[in-house]
Amino acid sequence: MKNSFLATGRRQQIVFICLLLLVALFLLLDIFFGSVSIKASDVMKVLFQDNESPLRTIIYQFRIPKALTALIVGIALSLSGLQMQTLFRNPMAGPDVLGISSGASLGVAFVILGFSGNITAAGLHGLGNWILIAASWVGAGAVMILIMSISTRVREIMTILIIGIMLASGISAIVTIMQYFSAESMLKAYVIWTMGSLGNLTSAQLNVLFICISGGILLSLASSKMLNAISLGENYATSIGLNVRFSRAVIFASTSILTGSVTAFCGPIGFIGIAVPHISRILLRTSDHRILIPGTILTGGIIMLISDIISQLPGSESVLPVNSVTSLIGIPVVIWVIFRNRKYSGVF
Repeated sequence: MKNSFLATGRRQQIVFICLLLLVALFLLLDIFFGSVSIKASDVMKVLFQDNESPLRTIIYQFRIPKALTALIVGIALSLSGLQMQTLFRNPMAGPDVLGISSGASLGVAFVILGFSGNITAAGLHGLGNWILIAASWVGAGAVMILIMSISTRVREIMTILIIGIMLASGISAIVTIMQYFSAESMLKAYVIWTMGSLGNLTSAQLNVLFICISGGILLSLASSKMLNAISLGENYATSIGLNVRFSRAVIFASTSILTGSVTAFCGPIGFIGIAVPHISRILLRTSDHRILIPGTILTGGIIMLISDIISQLPGSESVLPVNSVTSLIGIPVVIWVIFRNRKYSGVF
């Protein structure tokens, strides 16, 4: 038994080392590859030698910020999905599936479309960035609390998923009405935002995103023991002295910050939150969130970096919406989970 435990520990250490190396590899590849073809040797010169190269602007103002954004987005959405799947004890839970991303989008819509007479796209800087992100948090948090209150009365997993989809549809209807009455310039800005993008962030927005996601990650790490207890059922969690209401509040706050921050600046990005936690469980073969959370952070960053590289269509001058790539990666995982979990295990 002891040898088996040690073997499992060694395996997880090897997996973590491999994930760290893959994060570094794909972060570099995301900088090296883009819609504009640049030789690897030229990129290396810009990074380590030539400070006056005309390519410096492309590398430092576009590719590096975009790669860092992809890494941050992958981490945030993956952690959100992991926490939601545990909290709702539902393997199909995710920010986009249960309408959390839609709630965040509604908050953004109120800022961009609802106040279009006073706020322009170019005017969203400084305090405007925090207003946008706060509105996104409120929208995401409101939907999550609503879904959680419903889940305490409705136990069937598929029913909760259907309610989440209906909520998302209702929110989309509200946003559509707002679009109908909004100014043309802001309508165009909002439609482009809904496609999802990692390359449109200003340095100020990237700084705000980094601060917010760091706070969300710290809350996630602090809630690892809470998640372990909740995954075994609320009755068990209560029996060992866990304050379930406080634990829910911490998880709600973390998930709303992570999902809302990403949605505010990068638009709604689907399937990362639902797919990556399952990939992490497969790789690490554990349900211990003290291990799953770091594993999900690394795996989410890798998947999002790969998605960003593919979306750039390296060598061509075209760029795909990153949403289309994450969907193609995530959908097979979701289908596999559906077939694998016809009878859901006790982990959920």
